[in-house]
Amino acid sequence: MPASSWRLRSDAWEYLRYAVKRLALGGDDRSALAADSEILRSLRALETVELYWAGFGQQYVRDIGDLLEQGDFRTALDRIGRVVKRLRGEAQGDEAFDEYADEQERIEFAADTDPRPRFEVLVVDETTAADREAMRGDAQRLRAPADSFIYEYVIVPSADDAVAAVLTNPNILACVVRPGFSDRTRQRLSRDLRETIRLARSEVAPGLAPTRSQLASVQRVLGLADTLAAIRPELDLYFMAGAHIEELAGALTRRFRRVFRREDQLELHLTLLRRISHLYDTPFFTAIQDHARRPVGVFHALPVARGGSVVSSKWIRDLADFYGLNLLLAETSATSGGLDSLLAPVGTIKKAQDLAARAYGAKHTFFVTNGTSTANKIVHQALTAPNDVVLVDRNCHKSHHHAVMLTGARPAYLEAYPLNDFAFYGAVPITRIKQLLLDYRAAGRLDEVRMITLTNCTFDGIVYDPERVMAECLAIKPDLVFLWDEAWFAFAAFHPVTRRRTAMAAARRLEDRLRSSAHAAAYRAQQERLHDADGAALPDEAWLAERLLPAPDARIRVYATQSTHKTLTALRQGSMIHVYDQDWVREAEEPFHEAFMTHTSTSPNYQILSSLDIGRRQVELEGFELVQRQLDLATSLAQSIARHPLLRRTFRVLTAHDLVPAAHRGSGRPMPLRDGLSTMWEAWANDEFVVDPSRITIEISRTGVDGDTFKHEHLMDRYGIQVNKTSRNTVLFMTNIGTSRSAIAYLIEVLVKLAERFEEEQAQRDPDLPLPAEIPMPPLPDFSAFSVDYASDRGGAIAGGAERSALPDGDMRAAFFRGQRRGAVEHVLPAELRARVERGEEPVSAGFVTPYPPGFPVLVPGQVITAGVLDFMAVLDTREIHGYDPRRGYRILRSAW
Repeated sequence: MPASSWRLRSDAWEYLRYAVKRLALGGDDRSALAADSEILRSLRALETVELYWAGFGQQYVRDIGDLLEQGDFRTALDRIGRVVKRLRGEAQGDEAFDEYADEQERIEFAADTDPRPRFEVLVVDETTAADREAMRGDAQRLRAPADSFIYEYVIVPSADDAVAAVLTNPNILACVVRPGFSDRTRQRLSRDLRETIRLARSEVAPGLAPTRSQLASVQRVLGLADTLAAIRPELDLYFMAGAHIEELAGALTRRFRRVFRREDQLELHLTLLRRISHLYDTPFFTAIQDHARRPVGVFHALPVARGGSVVSSKWIRDLADFYGLNLLLAETSATSGGLDSLLAPVGTIKKAQDLAARAYGAKHTFFVTNGTSTANKIVHQALTAPNDVVLVDRNCHKSHHHAVMLTGARPAYLEAYPLNDFAFYGAVPITRIKQLLLDYRAAGRLDEVRMITLTNCTFDGIVYDPERVMAECLAIKPDLVFLWDEAWFAFAAFHPVTRRRTAMAAARRLEDRLRSSAHAAAYRAQQERLHDADGAALPDEAWLAERLLPAPDARIRVYATQSTHKTLTALRQGSMIHVYDQDWVREAEEPFHEAFMTHTSTSPNYQILSSLDIGRRQVELEGFELVQRQLDLATSLAQSIARHPLLRRTFRVLTAHDLVPAAHRGSGRPMPLRDGLSTMWEAWANDEFVVDPSRITIEISRTGVDGDTFKHEHLMDRYGIQVNKTSRNTVLFMTNIGTSRSAIAYLIEVLVKLAERFEEEQAQRDPDLPLPAEIPMPPLPDFSAFSVDYASDRGGAIAGGAERSALPDGDMRAAFFRGQRRGAVEHVLPAELRARVERGEEPVSAGFVTPYPPGFPVLVPGQVITAGVLDFMAVLDTREIHGYDPRRGYRILRSAW
């Protein structure tokens, strides 16, 4: 498997330390230095990689190679040891330096003991070795004790190298472009990295600068700036030139934060530090810390504030001992002293939310302290009204179904493709969404359709192409509002490949696309193809066959809800709502704030808010590194299971070939990231659906146990391994930004032990008895229909007497509240209910029935109960079924009351 740069680099240095130590101690002879040896292959790889990192450089690696060739293994080991110490975060002592170390090197390594946070600055320019040393020396001389941060330069000569550096070195947080760079690299890069660079550069075309600046050199600078910004939008870009900077500033201002003359080194230094301080700033977390340190008198609600009811108690002091006194000192019900109000923020909370909007690429961001379930209800209430039609993914989280019920909107359910072999759903194909919108248009009811809500990505890792979905939907209804439930996808905003499939990034790309003259021309041409000579729309087949283009004046109205705490650093229930709405002020701002106040407590948890604030700091400063590591570790896990002879006999890793039907994927690779970043890039750029590499779903049929038993009795109870989700025959393992290589190794170790145990048990079992996980599940039930009493459209005639089928939306709220009246409801046991269905009756559910797993409502209020639903429920072995009482049966609506 192609390893990421962070992993290749650290592994190569660690291996060199091990191998050269054996040479130095006489454990190996000089044959270990043969031309095809692992030592020399590692040195060759590092000679390329070190160009893209600060601190050592290519010459340092070459010097180690020379020492090995000369047989000076101990000196080579000393030099390798310095690198390993820095990679491990260990300080360099005086004993680490040999006679080869000059004074400059000693100064540089001495900074390892400096506790200040360190970052790296990329400089793109063709320079001499002397110039590079001079630049690094200048940076060190400009350091002052009062500086809050330390930085070092990474200097590369070409645009290709600049792209390679920002793709491989997550420590780079700023980039200085000088006009003397060349275009192509002279480094021996891997095929995967070369292809990724090509893909990254081919996606971005520089915009037109003012006429006077239509020079090839300026266009090269603009193209590089746009490419770097697309890959790593958190980077600050600066331009440095020797002349005509006044004219250049006007042409470059949109791409670069500032333009400097070459001699303005001090000003650049101060700017770099100032900008990083803005990323580091956590206004609300800082305010909480200040409040905790301030002596105050508490004369408001909340006895626990300042620890008042705890530290003086004889019986509950262990609360403070366990959580720490700071938790109590930070508690208050006051919103003064810089703490601000979540319901009407004007100070530190508002600033923290604005910083989060910047980080996630939103126009507005709002913090939510009671989970994404509440975030979803806020958005639904803000954007929909009674009798609006909302297209809802049938497989979405129950909070969306509840939100539709509360608002009085009418849900029209979209069916995701079923994965019957694994007892869970995939995602909703674009053709189904388009067809339903076209059905509403044909019925003359398209104006009633207000919003569509989809889950991106699903619990099982199926990821939409939001830009395509939104573009094609807007081509049919140009004012459609989109709510993307990204509860499990917050991390994706901080990786150059996964970011493109987040709602906010897709909204920005779509907005830019609609502004272009090329899009306007393509739209006009497509409209001519989709309409006849009289201007009438062609049949649906023509609209379904094309990838539709929205009108240039279509409105971009996009909302995303994220469970930040699920995939990034935040306390439980810490969530965010991100907004990219061109009609925010005119259409949404006031109702959104009203909905926010409806669902938000007047006593929000300050610890959750401060964790959202400081978690944002983390992902802006190191999110790329953390997410790349997360994806790599998941791929390592999948690869280890597939390669281990025992594990692959017992478990099977499900890939895109299992989770995405062939019609909805184009790349053909089962696990694209396993083949390299470029392969993943192409799949995520082109396929209708992709699979999040950080989720590894294991099929366990051959273990002899079902998923729920495997989770509780084997993983959790026996080995302390915690997982979120299982189905009848699968277990989902998720990596996150906190997962370590040691954790992956432990999981593999546990799986091996379990595989051995299962094989031993299988050898003793009765062959005539089927394995529990091999008992066939009935097909996953589609949404049947709303009963005739609650269906909005009962079918009938349209102009000319032609028959049409009923559209699927219904009045779920009326059914729900009728189901709250005791006299309107009866309880029916499964056997009796099945008998009624077999007699041709159509029982109607009085409430939500939601088994966990799989976690979606199998029944909603007003839905007709069918034999398919009963078959599915009959074989579920889940421990939780919300809305169903096994003693009394199903709640159904009486036919008359």
